[in-house]
Amino acid sequence: MAADGTASPPDVSDPPALPGLPGMPDLGVGLGWRPEIAGFVGALPGLRFTEVVAESVHPAHPAPGLRELRGRGAAVVPHGVKLSLGGAEPVAAERVAHLAACAEALGAPLVSEHVAFVRAGGIEAGHLLPVPRTRAALDALTANVRRTQAELPVPLAVEPIAALFDWPDAEYTEGDFLTELLDRTGALLLLDVANVHANARNRGEDPLDLIDRLPLERVAYCHVAGGVERGGRYHDTHTAAVPHEVLDLIGEVCARRRPPGFLLERDGGYPPTGELQAELDAIAAASGLPTIT
Repeated sequence: MAADGTASPPDVSDPPALPGLPGMPDLGVGLGWRPEIAGFVGALPGLRFTEVVAESVHPAHPAPGLRELRGRGAAVVPHGVKLSLGGAEPVAAERVAHLAACAEALGAPLVSEHVAFVRAGGIEAGHLLPVPRTRAALDALTANVRRTQAELPVPLAVEPIAALFDWPDAEYTEGDFLTELLDRTGALLLLDVANVHANARNRGEDPLDLIDRLPLERVAYCHVAGGVERGGRYHDTHTAAVPHEVLDLIGEVCARRRPPGFLLERDGGYPPTGELQAELDAIAAASGLPTIT
């Protein structure tokens, strides 16, 4: 019973906070919530965190499955895809307000969005597009991240995307660009290990060169996903099994500094539940984290 005589809320046991990231929970291995696999996600009793596309959430009426997971103590992270943090225009106030409302409705420990732009001059690209690594672009990105943070009730983690091209005349390496963004804003990093693999493969680079230039102590959690090879390019589709190169990269990241959690993303080509469980087990084995069943 609460002090005012009303019924106390249910006892929800949240994951413990990490010493290196005050207020951030130790998340473990998670799986992205999608309607097509919501039954499987909800049936994982050991699940400690999931992620939901923020634009799919109605804050006044979240999906019952998300509320049930939250009631069991699992962290639910809203993940935005249309804020356009990297656009030259200021972020739309109503989109930021929606992201904030999702965080409130789901009791989220943080929210995440992409280092990308999706619209310009009122035209929607329909894709996450890379931000030029220039001083002017970094200034615009910094301003939009700060505008967003000012309206959010929880921390923001930013995710570098997988890109099939880079803009010319870069003034920063990717590692230096991201590090300066985090230093300027105090944002956390959502490190997509599959994106690191995809970009390195398409650029003909060593993925560890980027990993070794990033402030891994700022990583809130990591994404993991599979892709396909088409036309000599690796496409991060989230519709295939996680390749062994990405699993190996998880091990390399953890050897340097193990992040709070790894989340498997699937956005199509959903396999039988046994295959999904095998992917979760492989991520757990690669990271040294407990598997979820």
